Amino acid sequence: MGTLRLEHVSKEYVTEGISVPALRDINLEFQAGEYVALVGRSGCGKSTLLNLAGAMDFPTSGIVWLDGVSTSTLNDAALTRVRREKVGFIFQSFQLLPTLSAIENVELPLMLAGRARSRETAKERLRWVEMEAYEDRMPYQLSGGQMQRVAIARALANSPSILLADEPTGNLDSATSEVILALLSRIAEDTGTTVLMATHSLEATGKADTVVRMQDGRVESACSSCPIV
Repeated sequence: MGTLRLEHVSKEYVTEGISVPALRDINLEFQAGEYVALVGRSGCGKSTLLNLAGAMDFPTSGIVWLDGVSTSTLNDAALTRVRREKVGFIFQSFQLLPTLSAIENVELPLMLAGRARSRETAKERLRWVEMEAYEDRMPYQLSGGQMQRVAIARALANSPSILLADEPTGNLDSATSEVILALLSRIAEDTGTTVLMATHSLEATGKADTVVRMQDGRVESACSSCPIV
């Protein structure tokens, strides 16, 4: 499905007995196939929102609905299944396992999920990101952009309904960033996967269906076809 709804969501962290608010009364809803850019200064709550959306963390108050299910009501086994089957993660630092080849990195989540024909599926995912010619390369033999494409293929391995990307172009040059942003847009359009991306990139906001601007843990605005400013 790929639907995501945050209903009056707040998140606080306690440090040395002091409560620090990270998100304040967030109300957002995204549909399947929507390409969303979360923008704002560092510390505004973008990464926290991604963690809540991916059931890696839970709100202090409010409800996160993922495909119609409240993540806070799931037990450990159900949470593991949701993270493995419904959510894909992409990181700024790629986080490929250095001792595995490109295809082995993509195949690993399929094997952990007990999927049949894991090698064939991994090959197909690499073809989708135009990295099939590099399947036997180790991460150190790949450029930054190539590593990020392999990481995207890995995130798509189990056909998730939601793809979460935390500054996916932060370590890339402008030309390579453009390739990655176009790929994320194509994922949303062609597969119906909801793409939620935290970014500082103005180019990314230009490609997104929806731009959510955040400040101090609050949503300042959420709009379609927002001007780049």
